Amino acid sequence: MSSKLCPKIILEGTRLTFKTEIAFALNEHPRIVGPRRYRYHSPLVSAEWCAFTNYPWGRGLINFEPHEESLAMETYATWARLFELQKYYSWIVDRFHISTRMYQLMNNARDYGFHWLEQRLLPLGFQIVFLNRTPESFFPAREERLKVSGNPGQYDDLNRFIEEQNLFKRLVSESSLPKLELDISDNDIAKAVENIDYWMEQTGELYMN
Repeated sequence: MSSKLCPKIILEGTRLTFKTEIAFALNEHPRIVGPRRYRYHSPLVSAEWCAFTNYPWGRGLINFEPHEESLAMETYATWARLFELQKYYSWIVDRFHISTRMYQLMNNARDYGFHWLEQRLLPLGFQIVFLNRTPESFFPAREERLKVSGNPGQYDDLNRFIEEQNLFKRLVSESSLPKLELDISDNDIAKAVENIDYWMEQTGELYMN
């Protein structure tokens, strides 16, 4: 029996770094999840889901309020347990705990170390891909995003994204998980996916040990 592909990739970075587009591309890449003759259900997880409020663009795992802290931590623990129970499968995560640390530090001056979470993710083979771009490349990326965005106001302040990216860089460096820093300034999603695939192959983390 051939080895089973079951990569576990967490994509992190500020908005306009094409995390979601890359997540979808990874989740259909034959060298990441295997060849497919037809499309089927494959998990694509995100901490950006606004599942704590009953209205669009509300609160969730990243931007929860102080009174929702226990809810957020329980949700993270539930995700960790689900990953442990189904470790022989591919998991592509579009923003997760580093995004929570970034948002809560910048907006509420609260830091959540998540050491306990990474201790559970590390044996499962989770790796972080930190997507970033040069400051001057944010503007053309925003112009493309505005063509399809249902919430264009969130892209008004590009300086905010640059500040977030600087903080992301530090927080990613503090993570105990293996990590790859990837520049997406050229907006080349296909190339980014190939770079991630090559890195995963080199680290041997496409498969469970």
